Amino acid sequence: MEQVAIVIGATGLVGKALVNHLADAHHIGKIITLTRSSAKHSSSKVFNKIVDFEHLDDYAELFNADFLFSCLGTTLKQAGSIVAQRKVDLDYQFKAAQLAANNGVEHYLLVSSSSANEKSNSQYLKMKGELEQRIKNLPFKRISIFQPSLLLGQRADFRLGEKLGSWVMSPLCLIPWLRRFRPITGEQVAAKMVLVSQQSGRPLELFCLDDI
Repeated sequence: MEQVAIVIGATGLVGKALVNHLADAHHIGKIITLTRSSAKHSSSKVFNKIVDFEHLDDYAELFNADFLFSCLGTTLKQAGSIVAQRKVDLDYQFKAAQLAANNGVEHYLLVSSSSANEKSNSQYLKMKGELEQRIKNLPFKRISIFQPSLLLGQRADFRLGEKLGSWVMSPLCLIPWLRRFRPITGEQVAAKMVLVSQQSGRPLELFCLDDI
């Protein structure tokens, strides 16, 4: 039976690749992308809905599906402050997950980050860890969390830090004990997410870099 998938963060590096993979997936009959501005797609499976993430409760009826793929995220530079970044990376994502869980969505798939930890000294890793912990308390039948390292791929915005990181980390990760920090492409993460959605699994699954 064809199923319905919701994607938030569909205009980002992983999200764009994910929508493309879902459009080609035989088990998915409909894809709902929830975005802040228009995001058209060539596939007839894809239905784009423009929402105000500040007022997601107003769009609760849209969170009816079999899957919620959560790829939403921003950078400190784009957000302008840690407070603003937390709103996108933590608050918006958690509210979307709550609405989905309340509507009976069974499988939640989250793009988190390597070394995510709610007790981390890094504000970024801390917010990712906090989100993971909050999500685990929601009544989804299945939760799949993906923890990639530095993400590579063609973005709409140029990120100097990521470019420099890819140049530095790629050769360094030839050293065995640094391999867990090696970069990965958004395409690889998206493909793994779709594969996981096709297979049965445990109620809570964590996919680190090697698993992806």
